[in-house]
Amino acid sequence: LLGRPTCDRRMKLFENLKSDLPSSVVVFFVALPLCLGIALASGAPPVSGLIAGIVGGIVVGALSGSPLGVSGPAAGLAVIVANGIEGLGSLEAFFAAVVIAGAIQIVLGLARGGVVGYFFPSSVIKGMLAGIGVVIVLKQIPHALGHDNDPEGDYSFSQPASEGNETTIDSLVNMVEDFAPGAIIVSAVAMAILILWETVLTKRSKAFQVVPGPLVAVGFGILFQYLTKQAGSSLALETSHLVQVPVYERLGDVTASLSHPSAAAFRNQDVWILGITMAIVASLETLLCVEATDKMDPYKRTTPTSRELFAQGCGNVCSGLIGGLPITQVIVRSSANIQSGGRTKLSAIMHGFFLLGAVLTIPFVLNMVPLSALAAVLLVVGYKLAKPATFAAMYRQGWAQFLPFIVTITGIVFIDLLKGIALGMAVAIFVILRSQYINSHFLHIEESEGGEQIRMRLAEEVSFLNKGALIKELKSIPDGANVLIDATGSVRIDQDALEIINDFMDSTERRNITVELLGHFIATSSPRTGPNGAGASRQAAEVAQGS
Repeated sequence: LLGRPTCDRRMKLFENLKSDLPSSVVVFFVALPLCLGIALASGAPPVSGLIAGIVGGIVVGALSGSPLGVSGPAAGLAVIVANGIEGLGSLEAFFAAVVIAGAIQIVLGLARGGVVGYFFPSSVIKGMLAGIGVVIVLKQIPHALGHDNDPEGDYSFSQPASEGNETTIDSLVNMVEDFAPGAIIVSAVAMAILILWETVLTKRSKAFQVVPGPLVAVGFGILFQYLTKQAGSSLALETSHLVQVPVYERLGDVTASLSHPSAAAFRNQDVWILGITMAIVASLETLLCVEATDKMDPYKRTTPTSRELFAQGCGNVCSGLIGGLPITQVIVRSSANIQSGGRTKLSAIMHGFFLLGAVLTIPFVLNMVPLSALAAVLLVVGYKLAKPATFAAMYRQGWAQFLPFIVTITGIVFIDLLKGIALGMAVAIFVILRSQYINSHFLHIEESEGGEQIRMRLAEEVSFLNKGALIKELKSIPDGANVLIDATGSVRIDQDALEIINDFMDSTERRNITVELLGHFIATSSPRTGPNGAGASRQAAEVAQGS
């Protein structure tokens, strides 16, 4: 009996490892240029991005309860990081702010602050996924053709470039004149490998399921670069079209390149303001990514959000102490993990160890990986996030779902991630308010013994949001009407709504309206006409107001 559970656990670990190991390798290849590119876009040393990726994989991966989420440096924080480094004037002060941000996240996690993540509507989360997918496709097309001005990991519309600034549209236009034939060959063949691997080869033989297609595509890119360079071919890619990992000859060179926060920086008010800002933005981006990742999880598991905030906080404290960028859970690497067949958080942890080991031991191999090969992998990821079927499905659900969805996508594509989500949330809230305005009551005419009666049936929840609709409908009731205001189905009626009903009672005598009130919150009164009826109704409403 004691041996059997151990055997089961070993079998389960082996089964998961068969999926998690190849998935972690794919995530490693996707994460490597993103860590370097985000560091470049943030104005930080490349090693800071690598540290954040390593800590995000090993530390956050071990503490997190997210089975498929992958953490690392985030493109959404690049502008804040760049402005922070410039404003504080030193990396040591900036890393102190990262430590402060992590400490705040730890407190938020212990205080169960992760519940905030449950208040984002599904339409906005789906819009975020599709918007990220569209941005990935738009950003990777130039890389696939060899136009590599925009650093990997930059997902804003206005992007930093090697010469001045250019928008995403500028990049798409300029790639026509600035392309590399070798990059086009690599991306085209890599894309063909990915499509054939997924649609044909893996379905014909289980042998092809052992190694994921993205790994084969990247391997082809390395082989192409090696052979063309050895042959002296003009198709060999220049350094600017390849992954560029810093090369360290000795382990001591690595430790010497690390920066640490200065103790004096923790007494700087500006450092604290930046730390609080990064904690808020990083926590929000993490919670959004958690919601999105859980939606993509084929096993439909739920991530404990407060534990995730705690894990992210621990990661940011560690990252800041050894000179790394701030960390969040990131959707691009998480999506690559899911689509490569990852099952548990073991894939995220292993990708962190791969980053650490590869940077220390084989940087010369990593520096032969063409960005165009990685672009092919990310193009597939982007397409799966923004499939046309997703747009069609959201459209069929009606405008209440489709409008926040499409606004979120538009904002993410043409502004940035967080502002796009904010726009989508604003539209979603407007749709809810409009629904509350319209659905506060049901008004219809029905036959009774005394003739026609107008019945106003109030909704389950009547709040100040419904004031406009109530006033409009009560004013439209004709003089001399027989009215029944039915609140039997109402659970709560705000004071604002009761005041509107009382104001309507004040007008019943001069308008010769008979009113009957029913319901838990409105005391029942017998319908009476004229002054007595108005008095009885007024009293009933006052009783309800008191209750």
